[in-house]
Amino acid sequence: MHIARSFIRIAFVFAALFLGAAAARAEYPDKPVRIIISFPPGGASDSLARAIGKELSDAWHQTVIPENRGGANGVIAAQMLAKAPADGYTLGLVAIGHAINPLLYKNLPYDTDADFQPISLIATYPMAVLVPPGSPAKDLKSLIALAKSSPAPMTYASGGNGSSQHLAGALFAKMAGLNLTHVPYKGGAPALKDVAAGNVDMIVTLPSLPMLQSGMVRALAMTSPKRALALPDVPTLSELALPGYQSVAWYGLVAPKGLPPDVLRKLSEATIRAVHSKTVRDVSATQGGEPAGSTPEEFAAFIKAERARYEPIIREANITAE
Repeated sequence: MHIARSFIRIAFVFAALFLGAAAARAEYPDKPVRIIISFPPGGASDSLARAIGKELSDAWHQTVIPENRGGANGVIAAQMLAKAPADGYTLGLVAIGHAINPLLYKNLPYDTDADFQPISLIATYPMAVLVPPGSPAKDLKSLIALAKSSPAPMTYASGGNGSSQHLAGALFAKMAGLNLTHVPYKGGAPALKDVAAGNVDMIVTLPSLPMLQSGMVRALAMTSPKRALALPDVPTLSELALPGYQSVAWYGLVAPKGLPPDVLRKLSEATIRAVHSKTVRDVSATQGGEPAGSTPEEFAAFIKAERARYEPIIREANITAE
């Protein structure tokens, strides 16, 4: 009888411990959450991360702290995130570099697929084929014809080797059968500025609405599968000349691999609600972006599809990170 009572007491202790652990996890989050941003302050990623952070903070009644750790095409931020505990209190806002860095770097200090848990695609940003105001190319077909007939290769600018502009331009050249010369810059802003000045023939990048409205550059086509909400009169590359062309900038939320299932579920549901909030919609719209929102499984598939899309381009053009 004494032994039976001992077993019952032990069972109650284990049950209490189990229920206590479950209750502790059910309270997530019960302390501040960090979002590591893989870019410097002031850009589209920064404002988007802060908008997401505000919505999550309001929903959870917890502080969400944005932390900028730019550099190396997102590698620095990703390395920090990979070393963080898989408890949901350290998240990362990532971009295209997260998908393609395994193709650009020989020795990454982490495994993109094994060390991270995708949470949700946040927003996509259609890019545009932009030319200087004095370009003789008045539309996409005339640009392609001009590039094919030019005695010297036409040039396209980008924000650096392996940047989204570089890959979008290289994909355009491959699908259009063009021999274009890549001109890398230290960032997208100086690259666009030199295109506007007529020093480079074209660029595929996020469209600057003020520059378009002032006539500093002209948009010939969009890179998204469908026309951009911000520029509905500009046709897509796919509908004009290159069926199936797609190359968009994007941002998503990830965490260290190994999140408890209930934490992942809470993160996923809260992030999708935040993505479709007015705050996040307004922030992304001011930069020409369109809110996405996806399940962890859908975002994981998206990341793999992005890597597969650019792998042949990177391999054939021998593109490496700077």
